[in-house]
Amino acid sequence: MKTVIIKYNAGNIRSVIYAFERLGVTPILSDDPHEIQTADRVIFPGVGEASTAMKYLKERKLDQLIPTLRQPFLGICLGLQLMCRHSTEGNTECLNVFDVAVKKFNNSSEQSQNENLKVPQIGWNALQNLQSPLFKGLEEKSYVYFVHSFYAEQSPYTIAESTHIHPFSAALHQDNFYAVQFHPEKSSQIGTQILNNFLREIV
Repeated sequence: MKTVIIKYNAGNIRSVIYAFERLGVTPILSDDPHEIQTADRVIFPGVGEASTAMKYLKERKLDQLIPTLRQPFLGICLGLQLMCRHSTEGNTECLNVFDVAVKKFNNSSEQSQNENLKVPQIGWNALQNLQSPLFKGLEEKSYVYFVHSFYAEQSPYTIAESTHIHPFSAALHQDNFYAVQFHPEKSSQIGTQILNNFLREIV
């Protein structure tokens, strides 16, 4: 199975590669359009800043390529945010795979002074309302690892939710495109199951 991880200078790639290698798949890291188009599976991970990442994608015309892909596609963390319509981070126009806005958590309320509601959210949080084969074998309120200050709003594309200050989309889906806000590669056995489901259950 040819699995390509899109290279776009958005950090944290090595841990994603290791996670797939543990599942018996050796991904190709590439920003070459032909490599991406001929993949059986495409992974779009990332840790970074939205406008900088979009600049890299546009320079290589990957912003035009990605929405046209037809194989199973998985965005992770920043990847999910860039697959949305717009991010308030840098006032960035994104890929518009999902017609959803990405906003920054607002921690100005009295409630958010709670130690557990700081921004960014860093740590383990529960998934709820799981609605996809991507989560086959997982129980409601399974815990996964998040690191983010920005979030995708809830929408018809939402296939899993979590709550930090308020509910938000922990995962999105449309057609062949899937995306998760959390880091499955850092989420222990739960994350491994999600990645394995992407490889084996998504067609």
